[in-house]
Amino acid sequence: MTDLIDETDRRILRQLQKDTTPSLDTLAETVGLSRNACWRRIRRLEAEGMIRERVAHLDAELLGLGLSVFVMIRVGNHDAGWLAKFQAVVAAMPEIQGAHRMTGDLDYVLRVRVRDVADYDRFYKTLIGRVQMADISASFVMEDIKDTTALPI
Repeated sequence: MTDLIDETDRRILRQLQKDTTPSLDTLAETVGLSRNACWRRIRRLEAEGMIRERVAHLDAELLGLGLSVFVMIRVGNHDAGWLAKFQAVVAAMPEIQGAHRMTGDLDYVLRVRVRDVADYDRFYKTLIGRVQMADISASFVMEDIKDTTALPI
């Protein structure tokens, strides 16, 4: 844990990870600060980049995006040009929720959200049409046992 924040900052961050909708007065009371002191700490945490954004977490199932897929990629080419193209393709495809360069046997893992298997097939064809890869495989999520964005602070 970084030395840049104290326990009060951690209390604020834990509360904001749970819910950003309570009023500043309610948050301040919950973490044991005055309204102004709480506001200044939140602004500092934002300025330092510890709070990157405040977003709503949407229900993928209710929005018709019920299939979560992990896509494993091996590439044959690791040069800067290929990487720049891959990064541009990943950034341009909204179905990709996460993209990670890996150690070990895999080069990249993508976390993808689509409607169904047919929608994944469309995604797959688009992806392989845009960037060269040596091997690509996918695993479909059968059940989410834990899926959170909260960090253990």
